[in-house]
Formats: sequence, C-alpha cells, structure tokens
Amino acid sequence: MTDTEFPKQTQEHTKAQTQAQSKELTKEQAALLARVRRMMMIAGLTTAIAVGAVLIVIGYRLFRSQGSVATTADVTAVLPKGARVVGTAVAGDQLVVTLDIGGATEIRTFDARTLKAVGRLKFANEP
Repeated sequence: MTDTEFPKQTQEHTKAQTQAQSKELTKEQAALLARVRRMMMIAGLTTAIAVGAVLIVIGYRLFRSQGSVATTADVTAVLPKGARVVGTAVAGDQLVVTLDIGGATEIRTFDARTLKAVGRLKFANEP
C-alpha cells in the first residue's frame, strides 16, 4: 500500500462511520419522531373524517331533494265567475294567491313544486 492510498481509504471509512452514526437516533430524537408521526396520523385521520362528512352531507342533500329540479307544469286553476286575482306571493314551499270574489277576499295556497291546492282561507264581513 502506498502512502497516497492510505489517507483516501481512511477518509472514506470516516465518512461511512459518520453516516452510520447519524442514522442512529438518540432516545430524545426517537421520542420526538414518534410524537410527530402520531400527530401526523391524527391530522390525517381528522382530515379524512372531515372530507367523509362533507361527502355524506352532499350525498344526503342530493338524494333528499327528490328531484327538485325546476320542472314546467301546465296547470289551470278554475276561478269562480267575477273573481279577480289581487296578489300573489311565495311563502316557503307554497304559492299564495289572493282573490277578490264578489267583494269577499279569499286566499288560496298551492304547493310550489306540484302546484296542487293545499288550502283555502275565506274572509267574510260580519252582518
């Protein structure tokens, strides 16, 4: 072995020892690494649960809506002779129509989705 080769081998051996020593963790480092891994697991599980909850809510609302997509329906409401529409309004899921029938006021309500009659309220003057 020549003198020029010996220092080169020693340097490589020293580098290998340094790398091996740096791979070994102290007890404090191992505990810190375990804590970080545990916190990452908790954060990942929390995120997965939150995303799952959002997807469940979206699916629930889609299936619960019962096809509330706007559909057109041709419905003809028959009014008594001489009746006139005084006003209309929307209250929640109901369509409210105010009628004047021969001087008496009547309010009719219809389901906004199906346009079926839901109720009728008549107002009359006391004699």
